[in-house]
Amino acid sequence: MTTHTNGSDHVLQLRVIVEAEDFDAAIAFYRDALGLPEEIAFEGEGDARVSILDAGRATLEISNPAQKRMIDQVETGKCQGSGIRLAFEITDGRGVTKRLAAAGATIIGEPRETPWRSLNSRLGAPAGLQITVFEELEKVHDRAQRTGFGTADAR
Repeated sequence: MTTHTNGSDHVLQLRVIVEAEDFDAAIAFYRDALGLPEEIAFEGEGDARVSILDAGRATLEISNPAQKRMIDQVETGKCQGSGIRLAFEITDGRGVTKRLAAAGATIIGEPRETPWRSLNSRLGAPAGLQITVFEELEKVHDRAQRTGFGTADAR
């Protein structure tokens, strides 16, 4: 059953904090190549720098190990190890993948259609992250009507 809180105790934002040894390269990739607008940036003593980039609507995807292995297999053809992976919904999967590769990303999995009807590619990106860029090929409502999809409440 899904429950929602009311009032002032609900989460307003998900912020993922990533430490980047090469700050300038990470900013050039995520802000300039991927196109995440900079909301604000701060500088402090000792060359301390942070940039907060707007990544649109955030969700937290929690997968069990079998699902993680299945996604790795679909996107790259093999398991990719543990850790956090960021996924960005975009509107031109092939074009964005090419642009990010030109900006220094390593293509781990070329754009491919998934069983859940999205076009996904996997890339090695600055700051030691693996990212997925995905283009939805089917509306969520339509997908939810198919066997194996929907919310836990609907199953």
